[in-house]
Amino acid sequence: MSSHPPAYAVPFWIDRENAPRLYRVVNLGDEDVRGFRVSLLGPGYLVPVFIPLLPPGSAATLTLLGLETGDDPARSTVAVVSWLRPDGEEYLWRFSF
Repeated sequence: MSSHPPAYAVPFWIDRENAPRLYRVVNLGDEDVRGFRVSLLGPGYLVPVFIPLLPPGSAATLTLLGLETGDDPARSTVAVVSWLRPDGEEYLWRFSF
């Protein structure tokens, strides 16, 4: 029987209160997140996001642009969040709007 480290829960929660233009990604974990970045896959546009250090309880605001033309790009766009844990391991997490 092999031993595996316990699963690492994604530490983020998405606050959609001001959607569809503004979203907040809140660090609900108990670790500092380093090198926090967000990029988009799909037709939406995002104001660039890079935060060197996102401590527990802190939030990053995502601003989506270009939502006023045609179909709602947020419905066909996926955000990809990348970050480093304190041990230097990189993680990726995708979420839909």
